[in-house]
Amino acid sequence: MEMLQNVFDSVDNVITYVLVAVLIPTGLYFTIRTGAVQLRLLPEMFRTLAEPGGHDAEGNRNISPFRAFSISAASRVGTANIAGVALAISLGGPGAMFWMWLTAIVGGATAFAESALGQLYKVKDGSNFRGGPAYYITRGLKMKWLGAAFAVIVAITYGIVFNTVQSNSIVDAVATSFDVDASNFMFSAIAGLIIAVGAYAIFAGGAKRISNVSAYLVPVMAGLYLIVGIIVVSMNIDAVPEMIGTIFSDAFSMHSIAGGTLGSIMLVGVQRGLFSNEAGIGSVPNAAATASASHPAKQGFVQSLGVYFDTILVCSITAFIILLSNPEYGSSAEGIQLTQTALSGQLGQWAIHFLTFAIFLFAFSSVLGNYYYGEANIEHLTRSRAALRIYQVIVMVAVFVGAIASLDIVWTAANIFMAIMALINLFALLMLSPLVFRLLKNYMDQRRAGQEPIFRRADLPSYKHISTDIEAWDDTDEVATTEFWENRGRKVRKDPVGEGHNSEEDAG
Repeated sequence: MEMLQNVFDSVDNVITYVLVAVLIPTGLYFTIRTGAVQLRLLPEMFRTLAEPGGHDAEGNRNISPFRAFSISAASRVGTANIAGVALAISLGGPGAMFWMWLTAIVGGATAFAESALGQLYKVKDGSNFRGGPAYYITRGLKMKWLGAAFAVIVAITYGIVFNTVQSNSIVDAVATSFDVDASNFMFSAIAGLIIAVGAYAIFAGGAKRISNVSAYLVPVMAGLYLIVGIIVVSMNIDAVPEMIGTIFSDAFSMHSIAGGTLGSIMLVGVQRGLFSNEAGIGSVPNAAATASASHPAKQGFVQSLGVYFDTILVCSITAFIILLSNPEYGSSAEGIQLTQTALSGQLGQWAIHFLTFAIFLFAFSSVLGNYYYGEANIEHLTRSRAALRIYQVIVMVAVFVGAIASLDIVWTAANIFMAIMALINLFALLMLSPLVFRLLKNYMDQRRAGQEPIFRRADLPSYKHISTDIEAWDDTDEVATTEFWENRGRKVRKDPVGEGHNSEEDAG
């Protein structure tokens, strides 16, 4: 087993370098070609986040942009925001946080591209929608085999493997809080059974039930954690300027506080940033596709905002809690214990129990979001309801197993699969990039004309290597009609973002 772990570690190290070498330039490409959409249109992100999802033909409420955002945030915001940030700081020093921020900003453009495409190629699923990279690879690139391979990787990596890690994190945190040995089988089994059955009761209800729970769970868990973080910052307000200065100075130091070189600081920060906000990985478009929106670009805006929510907000709070406690760097790789020590040192022993509660909410919400990614891809492979029920049971069993097992080798394997998944997705994004630029131009032209942007599949031109085999966007979705916005009395201020990037360059 140790030999297999060493092999997996070697492969993981190599493929991570490859992923970083491809993903960052891709993010820069989309940043330049869209005119830094992730920064320029930040107000538009907040505007579209609050829009309604409308109703289906039977009068049932569709999944709104905010609820789709909640599904993606449920998966994004997990133990990586607590343990992953601590690991980055313990290995790379304070400067690693700067590179996490930079990765998030660059990744915002990639998140816009993949989520807009997820919306464009979404398909109808009863009264709901589903989609993701497997769908735009199959329909846009006409590469059915590659779309199927991607779907299999997502279903295994997110729905099964990552969920074992999340339940394992919950049990470890609860055991620490109650001073119980996490290797105690009876304790772990009971906790695992409760988590597995609770999760199954939610995800068996489909995307709408997951979005309903996530829409409440995500704001609560993030809000409580941010409040505690703000309290810590307020208690140490005099030390904040020096802390920020240390982050920036250490980011460009040839030899960091933690003992690493400039290259190692960058790599640690970029790695943790990528695996935290998931921009370009190919997971978030599965959630983006569920929303009812009047234009595909709107989910691009919403999910680009999700990158900031995850890294600039939640990860930063974790970093501030740790750095304001003057930790030691470079002695060993520390995860959640570093955050626990820092928080309890600032607020007292009760903070350990609070962090346990936060980890529970973060990890449990990730189980729901990860499961949905798997479900959307199982339904790409087969429409059999029996197959989906079997998958749900497998996921439930995986959650239980994660609570009682040691998962080092499984986690490493999942990193490898996720990197492969990301490389496939980035290839698809670059091939389909003309559509991304055309969608953005179509959206901005309507906004500059003072109209609420509405998209119809006839709006897309033909491209030699791209298929516009689009199932949705046929005027049957309530929110994608002019009448819907006229009835709401929506008044759109003309030219809200200036005249920049109003050329054919935006169309690719």
